[in-house]
Amino acid sequence: MRIKKELNDVFDSVVMHVKKTSEEVDCSGASVLIIHKDKIVTEEYWGKHSKASGARPIQEDSQFHVASVRKSYIGFAASYAIHNGYIKSIDDEVNKYLPVPNMDLYNKTTIRHLLTHTHGLNLQDSNIVREFPPGQSWAYRDIGVDLLTQIIKLTTGKTIAEILFEEVFYPLDFQETGWHDDSNTKLVEVIRKSNDSLWSNDGGRDGDKKNMYVSTRELAYWGYIHLKQGLINGKQVVSRDIINSSTSLQSPNLMNKDLPQNGFLWFVKDLPAKKSEIGELVSKESFQILGYTNVAVLVIPNKDIVVVRMFNSFGSTHNYDYLVNIREFGDTVMKCF
Repeated sequence: MRIKKELNDVFDSVVMHVKKTSEEVDCSGASVLIIHKDKIVTEEYWGKHSKASGARPIQEDSQFHVASVRKSYIGFAASYAIHNGYIKSIDDEVNKYLPVPNMDLYNKTTIRHLLTHTHGLNLQDSNIVREFPPGQSWAYRDIGVDLLTQIIKLTTGKTIAEILFEEVFYPLDFQETGWHDDSNTKLVEVIRKSNDSLWSNDGGRDGDKKNMYVSTRELAYWGYIHLKQGLINGKQVVSRDIINSSTSLQSPNLMNKDLPQNGFLWFVKDLPAKKSEIGELVSKESFQILGYTNVAVLVIPNKDIVVVRMFNSFGSTHNYDYLVNIREFGDTVMKCF
């Protein structure tokens, strides 16, 4: 997959915002890429793969650890499973598909709840506990994604990676997206504290672990596929229904209207919400996903634009508020119009 490049300075303020952010977080390199009206209009790389002397410069084929941005790929796999009838309904209960101990704990917890972070489950001291009744609130917990990936594998007989390679990566010739256990020259080192409890060393190539790396351009292409609803160069390469389900509002009607809203793990823009990661100025029906490495992809259909930023910083610094920053990121994009 290739998109024509016609660089301009329309979005220079976005580049400046990303560069300023790269100075606020603990990173050694960063990048930004913008696709607007079917053309790459902004593409910049700076810094190096690590803080080591002689480290490789960040460039087009540099692959960043995308952290929770991986969940948008898991959301796609879930949509694939539903679209093809492996999962009968988004409102089916987890108990229907997953043999789990303590079945009562999962009662009334549905696939929808797992996809929208409204399941109410959490992991404490290796035990699964319930924080709130399913569908009654919102909390960002990995246990929901873990259950979801198990259900996808059990129902489809395929791993997350197999689904993505078959449906997207092979047809569109993605060469810089994948799951890696071992380092190589194209993988950007993650700058992190050695004792960070959120860092995971879990590996494997199934696509259900946190070892996903993507280049800036292929993350932008991933966003572009969703922007175009799978229609690439006049050909429906990816199912429109799979894309639409993934990126449209799927959250249950929560009492607290200030909680974030989700599609299939993507954050989506619907009603104004104080705890949303999407900027106030960003158009309705836009969608975005953010990773703990501060990597983000923002898609604004109303403006026919995909914006990607990449960093190799794991977590935040004392003077960096990720929620304020990511909202400013989207608002900066909108101000360019």
